[in-house]
Amino acid sequence: VFLKLINGVEERVVEGALKGISDYFELTNQEERSEYLKKNSMDRIRWYLRSDAGENRENLKIVTHPEYHCPSKPDSCKDAIGEYLKGMHEVELGLAKAISTTLGFEETYIEKEFKLEAGFDVATLNLYPPSLQSKGSTGLAEHTDPGFLVSIIQDIKGGLQVLSHKGNWITVNIPRNTIFIGIGDHLEILTNGKYKSHIHQVILDNNEVKRISMATLHGPSLDTFVAPAPGFINDSHPPTYRGMTYKESLELNGFDEIDVQSSLIQLQMPLSL
Repeated sequence: VFLKLINGVEERVVEGALKGISDYFELTNQEERSEYLKKNSMDRIRWYLRSDAGENRENLKIVTHPEYHCPSKPDSCKDAIGEYLKGMHEVELGLAKAISTTLGFEETYIEKEFKLEAGFDVATLNLYPPSLQSKGSTGLAEHTDPGFLVSIIQDIKGGLQVLSHKGNWITVNIPRNTIFIGIGDHLEILTNGKYKSHIHQVILDNNEVKRISMATLHGPSLDTFVAPAPGFINDSHPPTYRGMTYKESLELNGFDEIDVQSSLIQLQMPLSL
């Protein structure tokens, strides 16, 4: 698992993005937000409201790259989030270079393999309600994320938990104005499991106030075919995933591109006996 806390974007920019997210949920009503309920499979902005045993949150998903989509109201939302995402894209490219060299390749290796300049990025603006339950209240069930990397910002500490290799849930405290970086499914696929996509969840136990966050999934281009690269395959390490385009993997379980749902389990190759 590769996790990192970074300050690669100015604090004022991160703070501005958090305010923009908060303003969106505070200055619009549900009727206005419902304008972005699912219309078709090619939606570039989509609103969700979930409240059940497995998930309790309201969110807005927006496609942010290669073209930036965001509601035009309130005014403070679009520009502030856009400035943050522009900076985060530069961080993404920098991390791609660092990981490439760590793997022993030229620094542009991952950027070229994933076609990151045309990468399909989706940001999820989340509003988690207060919860006075002492245990068992879940904002978002355990999952991994597709793509190259996932970046997360939030306004209060707590909530996010990562599953350790020993099977224990570890709470990740992300200080305000700090960016959490995690590995996505498709870096795990490309490296044939050398890098691992982390399983994580959001809990709301004793969450006395609402929680605002934004998770951005930084992906390959939709037409990029992702499979274990030859450099990670040998007799001792056969391919453990089957390849397909990023678009196909996002749609594998009947979801749309903007849903950015993981299909890592379905892409795993059966073990040879």
